[in-house]
Amino acid sequence: MVLPPLDLPERHPSPAERAVNLLAVVLLHVVLAYALLFLSVKNELISLPPSISVRLLPMIEEPPAAAKPLPPPPPKAPLRKPPLVPPQPVLAAAAPAAPSTFVVAPQPPAPPAPQPIAPPAPAPVVAIVAARFDADYLHNPKPVYPALSRRLNEEGKVLLKVRVSAQGAPLEVAVSKSSGFPRLDAAAIDAVGRWRFVPARRGDEPLDSSVVVPIAFALD
Repeated sequence: MVLPPLDLPERHPSPAERAVNLLAVVLLHVVLAYALLFLSVKNELISLPPSISVRLLPMIEEPPAAAKPLPPPPPKAPLRKPPLVPPQPVLAAAAPAAPSTFVVAPQPPAPPAPQPIAPPAPAPVVAIVAARFDADYLHNPKPVYPALSRRLNEEGKVLLKVRVSAQGAPLEVAVSKSSGFPRLDAAAIDAVGRWRFVPARRGDEPLDSSVVVPIAFALD
């Protein structure tokens, strides 16, 4: 037969018991720490050698290191001179102008302006009078009508260019425009070559000139 478990009331420790238990725990930790410290010191004392010998060795001098060339000194920064400030001009107080005491003498009258000189009048242009061949007093004969031209009914008008001298004589006779028939042109040249002319004039001065003489050949 199994008996049921008995329900016993819980027992809480009193403050005194708690203090005793805490003290016992602290003492136990102190004892353990002391034992560990004692053991570590004892091991160190055992491992030390019985004696220590000391010997001084001669000092070995190390060869001096090769002298290294010193680096060149850094370039010096140029000194900046402070900018020169030009001295400010000192304006002197202007002295008051002295009152004018002189009198301007009267100026002489200005000379009269020169009168413009008129250019000389151009010489009058004298007209040239052309030579003439139709004056009645010249009595110039008419050209002879060629007989063969009459039978062949040749008609026409020829223009002759005549160079006239200052004395009125024909110097040169040439055909300016033909009549279309050589016989009529030749008859006109032969007749005009014996004519007289009134010479060209510039004022009262006779001149050599040229004139055109028309000769017409027509059957009645």
